[in-house]
Amino acid sequence: MEDHKIVQRNLALQREWYGEPLGDRVRRLVVAFNVSQAQLAEVLGISAPMLSQVMSGRRAKIGNPAVLARMIMLERKVLTPDVATGAPEALQRALDEVRDSKPTVSRDSLPVNGADDETALLPYLRRIADRRELFQAADVLGEDFPALADLLRRAGRAR
Repeated sequence: MEDHKIVQRNLALQREWYGEPLGDRVRRLVVAFNVSQAQLAEVLGISAPMLSQVMSGRRAKIGNPAVLARMIMLERKVLTPDVATGAPEALQRALDEVRDSKPTVSRDSLPVNGADDETALLPYLRRIADRRELFQAADVLGEDFPALADLLRRAGRAR
């Protein structure tokens, strides 16, 4: 198979396995944390060349589950209020926490299907916003993003 076809196949596999090409996810983290690709690779626990190959589609997957877990940890940290401000000390603290983490992946730590997602998400939304804020956000999103608005309303009601 020629290189172009391999890359296209790998990108399609990434969409299937990870929801989108890993290059898109990694680029968002590079921008959000204001780091180089090599610095991000070091935080994730993967070599810079390997990360580059995954991003470009020359490789289809991240073979080490702990690396994927760290990437997901960083994606979640982007949503926290202190990191969202872009304050350099908050960004560095988040990067250090993820770099120093020792994530484990087991049958108990990864969902098999999406049935349990809401169970985890609603309490998280309630921790970061009170009822009034959840309902206000739902009203703002209402017409353009009805599914998100509904989720926020359910979080606001279920206290």
